[in-house]
Amino acid sequence: MVITIALFLLLWELLVLLLQLPAFILPAPIQVAERFVRALSDGSLLEHGAATLLEVVSGLSCGVLFASLLGYLLAKSRFLENVLQPFLVASQAVPTIAIAPLLVIWFGSGIFSKVLICALTVFFPVLVNTVVGLRAVPENLRDLMRSMRATPWQTFSQLELPAALPILLGGLRIGATLSVIGAVVGELVGSDRGLGFLINVGRGQYDTALVFVGVLTLVCLAVLLYSLVVWLEKRLLRWKLD
Repeated sequence: MVITIALFLLLWELLVLLLQLPAFILPAPIQVAERFVRALSDGSLLEHGAATLLEVVSGLSCGVLFASLLGYLLAKSRFLENVLQPFLVASQAVPTIAIAPLLVIWFGSGIFSKVLICALTVFFPVLVNTVVGLRAVPENLRDLMRSMRATPWQTFSQLELPAALPILLGGLRIGATLSVIGAVVGELVGSDRGLGFLINVGRGQYDTALVFVGVLTLVCLAVLLYSLVVWLEKRLLRWKLD
């Protein structure tokens, strides 16, 4: 991984040198690094990064919670799935960037609209994985639980959840990365804080190095969240790996 990053930076530097591109089009890696240090030292990167992190964590939590609850109900009821499926599919046909301005207008440019956009971005993939995971539980195991007169809670906690957990965590992996996209889309549409706002400032001032700083920070945030889900997956599925 370190070698890959080093090669990427080397190619980036060579591209700037060979094409003699001005900094407002493509800054050199060293210029981006210097701008990163400046943004870090003046506190702007930490301030806006913390705002985006709060939106991402809140939106991801809300999206996963509601998607899991609705997914469980859909997995248990074909009728409910048939009723709601057209609306759920139609909601995914509309790009988030198209409805983000409406949500900002309706709910203001504060944190609530960003959390809502983030939650909507996460919602569908987690919902689908929840339904698929619960329906993938072998029917003979369900029959076994019924023969043992297990309560619905015992069936859920001791059979359905452990059996569906690998697929559920797969959906959480997708949701963790999409949550960053959702939060930034909301910030780009209208906000006075966050990494999306920082990117807008850099774009407006032709400070392309600052734009790169914001984008790379978002990448690091997405990788961090993804890595946390992978770590959680290893902890929760240790029984399967063994």
